[in-house]
Formats: sequence, C-alpha cells, structure tokens
Amino acid sequence: MNELLARVRACRLCEDQLEPRPVLRLSPTSRVLVIGQAPGTKVHASGIPWDDASGDHLLEWLGVTREQFDDPALFGILPMAFCYPGKGQGGDAPPPPICHATWHGELTSRFEQPALTLLIGQYAQAAYLGSRRKRTLTLTVQAHAEYNEFPLPHPSWRSKIWMKKNPWFGDEVLPLLRDQVAAACQGDS
Repeated sequence: MNELLARVRACRLCEDQLEPRPVLRLSPTSRVLVIGQAPGTKVHASGIPWDDASGDHLLEWLGVTREQFDDPALFGILPMAFCYPGKGQGGDAPPPPICHATWHGELTSRFEQPALTLLIGQYAQAAYLGSRRKRTLTLTVQAHAEYNEFPLPHPSWRSKIWMKKNPWFGDEVLPLLRDQVAAACQGDS
C-alpha cells in the first residue's frame, strides 16, 4: 500500500489543468472509509484531509474528534479526485473523473473490508452506487438503509440549508450514523 500511495501522491495526470497536490490518507485496515468529492482550497493548501469548515461539520455529524478522524487505522480518506479541481459555477469545479478511473480500483482492492463506507456527495454516490442511487441526493440519503454504503450530503455550508429543509436527517439519520461510526471504530461491525 505504501508504494501505491507514493505513486498516487506523485500523480501529475491533470497537471495541464490544475496544480497537482494529491490529498488522501489510507491504511489497508481503516475501519471507516470516507469517499468524498475533492479537496477544497484550504485542504489543498494544508495537505490535510477535511481540514476546513466542511471537515469540522463532518466531524460533528460523525461524532468523532479530530484526533480520531486523523487516525488512518480508524478513518481512510479517499476523495473522488485527489487535487483541488478549481472554481466552477457556484462553487468548486466537479472532481475530474480521471482520478477515480485511474486510481480507485487499485486503491480499494488493497483494503480489508472496512466496517463502514461513507459516500459523501453526489459524485461519490454516482460512482459507487451507480444505477442503485435514487433520482436525487435527498432521496438517496433517505434510502440509506437500502445500501451497504452510507450515503450523505456533502457537509458544506449549503448542507445547513438542506438540513433545515430536511429535518429528518438530523433527527433520524445522524444518530444512526454516529452509532455506526462508533461501532466501526470500536471494531464492532
């Protein structure tokens, strides 16, 4: 795994489109696998996964400390794209699909089965749920019990607006998520 991670961190496939600085953190024995979108500007600058306001929000959702989250034995971080994709319309650009196509298969084949896999945002859900996902992200998150993976919205500032429109997420989904994360981190799967 170390040799593979070194190759990923040296990746320059998108060098003509963006500034490469791959950000991920994995261990073959990570208990919780977090598959998200792509690093934002702050994470790109620090090189630390989820080291921004979205990360703080995610930790709150998961009910874990930063120390727990930064432990690769507990949490593996595998974004759909490893580098900041630049600005798009209304926010960051979508993750370039070349990262997923080039690296995800090889990386995920090196894992022991994680106790819990989180699919954060529409890009991770599209890639890993495919035709099993629902018509909208909201419906996919509502149907979380239908999947082996746990789909979540992206914990950006926009999710606060989404949560106000969908109070069932905070009332029903987050307590279940926290229980599953705690069980996974303790080794109870």
